[in-house]
Amino acid sequence: MARTILITGAASGIGRATAALCEAAGDRVIGADIRDAEIEADLGTAEGRAKLVAEAERLAPGGLDAVLAGAGISKGDMPRETIAINYFGAVATLEGLRPLLAKSERPRAVAICSTAAMLPGNDGVVESCLAGNEAQALERIAAAPQTAYPDSKRALARWVRQTAGKPEWAGAGILLNGVGPGVVETPMTAPLLQMPEMVEMIHQSNPIAVEGYAAPEEIAELLGFLLGFRNHYLVGQIIYIDGGTDIILRPGAI
Repeated sequence: MARTILITGAASGIGRATAALCEAAGDRVIGADIRDAEIEADLGTAEGRAKLVAEAERLAPGGLDAVLAGAGISKGDMPRETIAINYFGAVATLEGLRPLLAKSERPRAVAICSTAAMLPGNDGVVESCLAGNEAQALERIAAAPQTAYPDSKRALARWVRQTAGKPEWAGAGILLNGVGPGVVETPMTAPLLQMPEMVEMIHQSNPIAVEGYAAPEEIAELLGFLLGFRNHYLVGQIIYIDGGTDIILRPGAI
């Protein structure tokens, strides 16, 4: 039976690939992005987050079967926006749409995290995020802007782990998981992969055991599964799909 799935970041990259995969499987996809989507909203703002929820309620009054929080940015000159969108926008998406998920017989939710969560960062920013103090997180990242992306993704991964087992989530049958992609060739990463010095940095921070980086469709394959699996036992996991980065950087991790 066709499912109704809402995907943020649906206009490009991994979100677009996942939307195409789900639609090909016969699902109804409601795309959300800052432009070129059924719901156009800026998840870096309170107004945009509220608009997302209101429009989702209008477009799917019977509920949602799955939500993918995939909207995100990686721009070194936009640290505040990076924290606001990647963490607070993602959390607002998942929490705000949880009542719609609760109407489904098999609700699933997924957050796109990142292998960047393994990188050193600003613990104060992460703690502010997890405390829900957006103003403080944005103030703290202004003092250390270079860690905005890994901070946002580490905070999101920790939020998934801390939230997924709660009564209103797993206890209500809403299974929340995350994926941690490594380097993926998307419009967001394309400019970086054209810069030799950045490519060398990526080789150091994201070593891989396979040949070549991933295409968005490869990440979408895993996301499609997580948005629709039937078992009731997979919950609270961050699944790395990274060409081997995790096993190279953390060979002793379980």
